[in-house]
Amino acid sequence: MPDLLIELFSEEIPARMQAKAADDLKSRVTNGLVEAGLTYAGAAAYATPRRLALRVDGLTERSPDVKEERKGPRTDAPEQAIEGFLRGAGVTRDQLIERDEKKGRVFYAVIEKPGRPAAEIVAEVLEDTIRNFPWPKSMRWGAGSLRWVRPLHRIVCLLTREDGSEVVPLDVDGIVSGRTTEGHRFMAPGAFDVTGFDDYEAKLKRAHVVLDAAERAEAIWQDATNQAFASGLEVVEDKGLLAEVAGLVEWPVVLMGQIGEDFLGLPPEVLQTSMKEHQKFFSVKNPKTGRIERFITVANRETADHGATILAGNQKVLSARLSDAKFFWENDLRVAKSEGLTAWTDSLSNVTFHNKLGSQRDRIERIAALARELAPMVGADADLAAQAARLAKADLASEMVYEFPELQGLMGRYYSDAAGLPPEVGAACQEHYSPLGPSDDVPSAAVSVTVALADKIDTLTGFWAIDEKPTGSKDPFALRRAALGVIRLVLENGLSLPLDQFIDLQLVRHKGHLIDEVSETDVDDLIREIAAHGVFGAAYRTLKAERDGATEGLDAMNGAVPDKSVDLLSFFHDRLKVYLRDQGVRHDVIDACVSMPGNDDLALLVKRAKALQAVLDTEDGENLVQGFKRANNILTQAEDKDGVEYSFGADPKFAEDPTEKALFDALAQAEAKIAPAMKEQDFSAAMAAMADLRGPVDAFFEAVQVNADSEVLRRNRLNLLSTIRSTCLQVADLTRIEG
Repeated sequence: MPDLLIELFSEEIPARMQAKAADDLKSRVTNGLVEAGLTYAGAAAYATPRRLALRVDGLTERSPDVKEERKGPRTDAPEQAIEGFLRGAGVTRDQLIERDEKKGRVFYAVIEKPGRPAAEIVAEVLEDTIRNFPWPKSMRWGAGSLRWVRPLHRIVCLLTREDGSEVVPLDVDGIVSGRTTEGHRFMAPGAFDVTGFDDYEAKLKRAHVVLDAAERAEAIWQDATNQAFASGLEVVEDKGLLAEVAGLVEWPVVLMGQIGEDFLGLPPEVLQTSMKEHQKFFSVKNPKTGRIERFITVANRETADHGATILAGNQKVLSARLSDAKFFWENDLRVAKSEGLTAWTDSLSNVTFHNKLGSQRDRIERIAALARELAPMVGADADLAAQAARLAKADLASEMVYEFPELQGLMGRYYSDAAGLPPEVGAACQEHYSPLGPSDDVPSAAVSVTVALADKIDTLTGFWAIDEKPTGSKDPFALRRAALGVIRLVLENGLSLPLDQFIDLQLVRHKGHLIDEVSETDVDDLIREIAAHGVFGAAYRTLKAERDGATEGLDAMNGAVPDKSVDLLSFFHDRLKVYLRDQGVRHDVIDACVSMPGNDDLALLVKRAKALQAVLDTEDGENLVQGFKRANNILTQAEDKDGVEYSFGADPKFAEDPTEKALFDALAQAEAKIAPAMKEQDFSAAMAAMADLRGPVDAFFEAVQVNADSEVLRRNRLNLLSTIRSTCLQVADLTRIEG
C-alpha cells in the first residue's frame, strides 16, 4: 500500500489561517479519496508560513470494481420511457436483461464500473481541493483563474512505495506537480527533491524548516522560559500568542530584549497589550514585583551577531510604541486626578450606543437607576452601587482605551483609584463586564455584582425592546453571553432575585425612550408602581386611572412590555437549560420546574430542578412519575368524557380495598410534609415526601379498578386520582417529564 505526500508551496500564509487550512486540506482530500472508493490507515496535516502539507499512510492501490443493478421500466413500457432509462444508466439496449416480477417482465441494467488506480483518483481529488479551497480571503494573480491565499508556486504530490516513489501527474493553471520543494527563504535558498514524507521532513529540517507547528511552539516556549529563568524572570503565558508566533516562523530563534527604564512605570497590562498587539512580543515579568521588565521576540533566522541587530531594531520600534502608550497614560491620569471620571462620562453623551437605544450616557443612566434598585437584593449599598454604575464605563472615553479597547474596565480601575474613589467603585469598573464566558471568573463583591447585573439586564431588555433578538446561530450583540452572565452571577453568588420585576422595570425605561407620547414623568410614575407592586399590568392600570394624559403611548407600552418580558424570561430559561445540561440536569426537568410559580427566581428554580433530578434518578422517583402519568391520563379522559372536573375531594369512607385506604393515608401524610416543606423552599424534603407515594400508588393501581360499576365508587376514585395529581403538582409539573 502506498503512502501519499502532498505539499502546496506558496507565499506567506497568514498565521491565523494556517491551522484551519491544514484541517481543511486533510478533510477535503481524505473525504474525496474515501468517496472515490479508496481507504487509508492514517493521515496528518501540517502548516508553516509558506506551505500546507498532508501525509496519508496506507492508501489502497486502486478503488474496487463495482457492479450495480438498476431496475428499469416494464418491457412493454413506452419506448420513450425505455430510452430515458438507457440514457440515465449509461447502457445500450442490448446490455439490458429481463426478469419476471409480479407485475410483469421488467428491464434491469447491470452497470459495471472497473476500479481506478490511486494516482488517477488522487489527481482528481487534489485538483478539486485546490480549486475550491475555503480560504476566508483569497487572491488571483497573473492571467490564470486560480485563487489562493497568496500566489501558489509549487505542488508536490507523491505516492511512495517500498520500491520507490512516483509523481502523481497534475496541472493546475500551469503549476505542474512534481517532487521538488524549497527550504528556508534566507537560510537555505534553493530547491531540492524528496522521495516521501520521511525524506521530506528530514530534508526540510536540514534546510531550516520545522514542519510541525506544535514542535515549533514547544521549541519557542522552552527556549523563552529558559532564557527568562536564567535572569530570574518569568514569561507571561499566552497560548494564543504562542500559536500565532509559531505560525509566523519556519525556524524559530528566541531573543530576549530590554524595555526602556522610562516605560517600566506603565501598568503591566498596558505593556503586555502594547507588545502583544503591535509587536507580537511575549512579556517577561519579575515574579517579585509583578512588573513587566523585558520582552521575548521570535526571529525567523539565525544571524552572525546572534540576533543583536534584530533586537536593536525591535527595541527601537517598541520604544516608539510605548512612548505613545506612556503619553496616553499620563494624559489620562491628569484628567482622572484633576477632573475625576465624570469628565469622561459627560463626553459619552456624544457617543452612540445604538441608534435606537440612545447614547452611551443614556445607557449609563439606565444602568445606574437599575443598579440602585438591584442593590438591596444583592446586599450592596444603593448609593455606592449607583455611583459605581455611573462611572463604570467612563474609561471608554479615555485615550488609552481608545487605543487599546481590550483594556476597557481594567483602565477604569486604575483611573478610579487615581481619582481617589472608593475601592468598590474601581473594582466595579473592572469587574462589571464579567463573566464574559462559561469559564470566566464571576465577580463576588456586592457592588461589582450589582453593576454587572444591571449592565447585562439593560443590554438584554434594550435589544428585546427594539426586537433585535438572536436568531439561529446569529447573535451579533452577544445576548446569549449576556444572559449566561446573569445566570452565573445569580447562581454563583446565591442570589434570590425577582428577575421578572427588574426586566419589567428596564423594559419600561426603554419603551419610554422609544415612545414619544410618554413623558418622563409618566415613565417615572410607572416605574415606581412596578417597583412597589412588581406587576406591570396592575401598575399600568393604577397609573392610567390616576392620569388622563399620554394614554396612547401608555397603551402601546402596556401592549408591548408584558409580551417582551415573558419572551425574555423564556430566553433566560433556555440559556439555563444549556448551563445546567453540563451539570447533569435534564431539559424536561427544567421545563417541569419552569411551569411552577416563582420561575423568575433562577436560584429557586435551579434548587427545585436539582431536587427533582435527584428524585428522578432513583427507582422510586422514576416509578412514581409513571404512576402519576397513569393517574393523570385516566383522570383527564374521564373529565373529558363526563364534562366535569373531579377535584371536590375524595372521601375515605367510600374506600373498599385496603390499598385504597392505604393510599388515602399516604396522601394525607405526604400533604402534611409537602406543604410546609414548599413553604420553607425545602424542595429536597418535598420531593422525598412525593417519592414516598410510589409504593401506595403502585399498589392501588394493581388492586383497584378506577372505573368501577358503582358510580359512587367511580367518582370517589377519580377524585382520589385528582388528589394524587394535585399533591404531586405542588412540587413540579410532572406532565412535562418525558418517558
